[in-house]
Amino acid sequence: MGNEIIKYDPELNTIPLRKFTPVEMNLFFSIISRMRDKSDQTIRFTFDQLKELSAYKPTANNRFEDDIQRTYEKMMGLHFGRRSKSGLTREFFVLFTEFKIDGDAEEPYVDVKVYERALPLLNKLESWVRYALAEFRDLKSSYAKTMFRLLKQFRTTGYAYFSKEDFFELLDMPKSYWNSPSNVDKFVIKPIKEELTPLFRGLTVRKKYGKGRGKPVIGYSFTWKPEKKDANDFSQGQLQDERQKLFNIQHNGELTEQEKWRAIDKVKGLTLGSTEKQ
Repeated sequence: MGNEIIKYDPELNTIPLRKFTPVEMNLFFSIISRMRDKSDQTIRFTFDQLKELSAYKPTANNRFEDDIQRTYEKMMGLHFGRRSKSGLTREFFVLFTEFKIDGDAEEPYVDVKVYERALPLLNKLESWVRYALAEFRDLKSSYAKTMFRLLKQFRTTGYAYFSKEDFFELLDMPKSYWNSPSNVDKFVIKPIKEELTPLFRGLTVRKKYGKGRGKPVIGYSFTWKPEKKDANDFSQGQLQDERQKLFNIQHNGELTEQEKWRAIDKVKGLTLGSTEKQ
């Protein structure tokens, strides 16, 4: 399952995953990765399959069931919708209509069914967001995970801009950060840069300032080397993947020396501070 690909309609990226933990994000998108082009049929995941897909660490089934249930409860809060050109006709719907967890079965499983009206988000896509599940699930910060998805939507252009309002909403940041740029820098931008630089060559993050007193931040732009349209998302093998990530870190002019050390530690799975001590 090392080359599992996630592919869905860009509309799915416009819905903030409010209060999702990194574990719950992994479970959610692991399910999404297997729902593509399955029509409205019910898809069954054994516990072992879902654990492997999502790289789930705790092994006790009761803990796993609790995490799946919390993920589903939060998924039910995700509302998708459409409106007519006039804006007078609007409809809203959830992504899944059936979700069954059976931990008593000889081989415990989860059954999932996509709501009929939500099928265009996962089936016969005219445009899409695509990326490797392994790259997504290996990210630790929920902010980095969300920004990874958002940037992959613009993979071949190498540029994405978000107004401050959209940036806060999509990343589901605390309201207290609105007037605290230092918190945004420390707890949001910093992990995004450290975790995504290995995956986006030449990644830069720039603030856009408005006019008026204090020149407030009004938006954030991201640039990186565009991917080729025919580029695939398959792993080239652990050693080659790691070599490419380290190259991207070492040749990024935006990261401080300390940020590079932390990024290297994360890629190698080392305790933070290990590279700095060498």
